[in-house]
Amino acid sequence: MVIPVDFANTTVGKLKEICQDKINTDSKFKPYRTVKFDTLKIYTQPFKNKTQNLIINIDNTGFLNDNKALLKDVGVYNETELSFFNLEAYKQFEKDPVMKWE
Repeated sequence: MVIPVDFANTTVGKLKEICQDKINTDSKFKPYRTVKFDTLKIYTQPFKNKTQNLIINIDNTGFLNDNKALLKDVGVYNETELSFFNLEAYKQFEKDPVMKWE
């Protein structure tokens, strides 16, 4: 989803709230409403290398956990792509990062 935000005035916590609200109100995200999303992580930034994983960047260990931090202060700027996910599920995936289509 694309969410336009003011990087200088939006906190990590506020962006999480905006994303969760979008998930809860937009019908295309209905299958994800039972997931407890709790973590943001930078997936990629403009003009930098992209990861080979199409869902989440497991090469970058930086989580955006400080809910009070402004997006501009944690490296989020125009066209930055973020992953929003459940941290426990991420840790399980990290143990065996193989895409399984079952």
